[in-house]
Amino acid sequence: MSKKQKYTTRLGTGLGLVDESIALLNLWEPEFDNGQFYHNALKSGQFPNISARRLKNIIKESFAPRYLSNNCIPATVLKKLMNTVSLRELLQFMFLFTARANPILYDFVRQIYWPVYASGKDCLSNHEARTFVESAIASGQTTSQWSEKVSKNVAGYLTGCCADYGLLEKGHKQVRRFKQFTLNHRAAAFLSYDLHFSEFGDNAVLSHPDWALFGLQKEDVRDELKRLSLKGFFIIQAAGDAIRIGWKYKSWEDLIDVIAKS
Repeated sequence: MSKKQKYTTRLGTGLGLVDESIALLNLWEPEFDNGQFYHNALKSGQFPNISARRLKNIIKESFAPRYLSNNCIPATVLKKLMNTVSLRELLQFMFLFTARANPILYDFVRQIYWPVYASGKDCLSNHEARTFVESAIASGQTTSQWSEKVSKNVAGYLTGCCADYGLLEKGHKQVRRFKQFTLNHRAAAFLSYDLHFSEFGDNAVLSHPDWALFGLQKEDVRDELKRLSLKGFFIIQAAGDAIRIGWKYKSWEDLIDVIAKS
């Protein structure tokens, strides 16, 4: 996640877009370019209540940035897993990819959602989200000087997106209750290898900020990786603060096959 990326209003395209994304994943094939993908989706008849213009916008502003980045690895992973894991598990993968593609959601979850959760509160409000947005505007982190209306809308996008992915309760509410959101072992295995394949060293994998999207600190990650080692994903050797990981799988294809069956 690049710290230089400015915050945008892109989440407003449809928040989590869970149902639409699943439908699009069923239609997507690696050889499609965005134009061919859009035309096939339009002709599929699976989006009768979505205008052609909105469907094109969903693919361009939401689906492609989230799932067709990094050589389409996100889409490949989701398409492989969507028929073998529960929806609750699938949502964690979708959440990770969406947060990576939207720095404002990435930072909101790490800087506001989890600290408020850890404080013992039962709920998260749009007011807290709006305070975060206004602070971002004041510090020059947004693409432009957003108006009061845009700030209010973006605050709602943040909490609404969290609700779509299972972090908060659903509904059109100004205050939402927290939901239990515990990283599942398939998503943890994927994230571990994804960081490894991105050439992070073993200790850098443990301390990467992506884990904080799931409320995990370095010590928590260490414990999680130890549990994953018992499932055969890799071999852990720890000495003091240092850790050495014996990575069992050398390719995405092997890893995804194992995750799907685990």
